[in-house]
Amino acid sequence: MKLGLGSYAYRWSIGIGDRRPVDPMPPEALLDQAAALGLGLVQYADNLPLDRLDHARRDARQARADAHGLGLELGTQSFDPDEVDRYLEIGARIGAPLLRVALDEADARIPVADLADQLRPRVARARDAGLRIAMENHFNYPSPRMVELLERVDDDHLGVCLDVANSICAGEWPEKTVTLLAPWTINLHLKDYVIRPDRHGVGFRIEGVPLGEGCAPLDWILDRLAHCPAGMSVILEHWLPWERGETETEIRAREQDWMERTSQTAQRLLAKRATRQEETA
Repeated sequence: MKLGLGSYAYRWSIGIGDRRPVDPMPPEALLDQAAALGLGLVQYADNLPLDRLDHARRDARQARADAHGLGLELGTQSFDPDEVDRYLEIGARIGAPLLRVALDEADARIPVADLADQLRPRVARARDAGLRIAMENHFNYPSPRMVELLERVDDDHLGVCLDVANSICAGEWPEKTVTLLAPWTINLHLKDYVIRPDRHGVGFRIEGVPLGEGCAPLDWILDRLAHCPAGMSVILEHWLPWERGETETEIRAREQDWMERTSQTAQRLLAKRATRQEETA
């Protein structure tokens, strides 16, 4: 598996919603971060929309990626046919092998048959361009519905971007999500989380931690994906909460610290698995 950096790993440094830093991280800087962390690729998501860049800047970013020896993948949020068309063109231009499309609540209201009809011509276009489309299980898109969609389209250029924690929001524990979606997985979003009880006993909350410091069943997840191609991309993310009273400088420093710890853990995890596989071969 090939480790990569997702742009949501730097959500606070890049900016999201009403949290916009004074000097947001540009798309090119994400490449520098990935190289510094020893990762092999970058997956740009919707918080760094590449379709808003002109050709010259995209080409400059491509040259920077090449200089670092980094691969590139693309990503969008929610299914917008026109946006997917634009990103397929970008992907073909830069040689990206994968376009990830995160499905969410609004997409769950589209009848599966209708969504499948809209996807088929775009999957065919992706094949012609040398890409695969990976549908991500986002917060409110149930995995059984995702399986139904994949079975309807039935094309090996459409698969799953499997996020190991997102579907908790849809009432699924990772074991259920992974079991359902593993057969179609062509991209993995790896993160970790903990469940913390409220200090007054009023319920609990689920929040992120650096990889390997929470309760995500990481080894079990990777075991379920042992059938996936050896070069499948594993994109590192995390759910870093912005604490009350924390300054922008402080949250960006913590974001960098979390990403370094997450990257180190992921590299150790995959190296350990590779050694074990060699010993049992």
